[in-house]
Amino acid sequence: MKRNEFIKISGIAGLSLAIFPQFSFSNFSEGFTRNQLIGKGNPDIVGDSYTSKMHKTAKEAFNKMKAAAAKENINIEVVSAYRSFQRQKEIFEGKYKRFTNEGLPPEKAIEKIIEYSTIPGTSRHHWGTDIDIIDANAPRPANVLMPENFHGNGPFCKLKMWLDDNAEKFDFYEVYTDNGNRKGFKYEPWHFSYAPVSIPMLKEYKEKIDVKKMLSEEKILGNEYFSEGFVSKYLTENILDINPKLIP
Repeated sequence: MKRNEFIKISGIAGLSLAIFPQFSFSNFSEGFTRNQLIGKGNPDIVGDSYTSKMHKTAKEAFNKMKAAAAKENINIEVVSAYRSFQRQKEIFEGKYKRFTNEGLPPEKAIEKIIEYSTIPGTSRHHWGTDIDIIDANAPRPANVLMPENFHGNGPFCKLKMWLDDNAEKFDFYEVYTDNGNRKGFKYEPWHFSYAPVSIPMLKEYKEKIDVKKMLSEEKILGNEYFSEGFVSKYLTENILDINPKLIP
């Protein structure tokens, strides 16, 4: 390699590490297939259930975070991790059928679904980098994934305070933050993402996936109501209006 080429490459790597000092530069040059990006198969996923399946490097980091929390008598339990395209399709279409059968117009049914649930092919859980977590040592309410459980006198307050202080040390970041100016999905204090993998995956998702075309090709129920305007708004608000630290 010529000296000038080496200096140029070294400079780029140095800039990357300056911007993301906790992440390895190599993580940002990995390529992902369409199937990996939309949840239709990923050889890097390990585990045998919907609560244990994760991207292999995310799982390593999670195990370290779980061990650290255990020292504070916090038992981090994953209630949802990797979610396949097919599973997300079942969730979305089940809600779509229920809401429309109850009398909601299709457009309103979709609006209601995407308050918390993603359209299949667009979920961060497809990547194996994102987890929904609670504290198994705390009393378990009937509906665990509710914001009030993580604040005030909620059973998972201790977990939330610990995550606020420690999650980023293990490269996990809250995705849908409690920010009044943020649009898209509502606040989810239980949802964390492993940034060294999810950041490059989001970058490639933006570059490679034509969401409207993908939803049509995959024949998602209700896709005829996904207009250009709807998809553009969904991309801007639901996929990209997240914690700024997770934006490529």
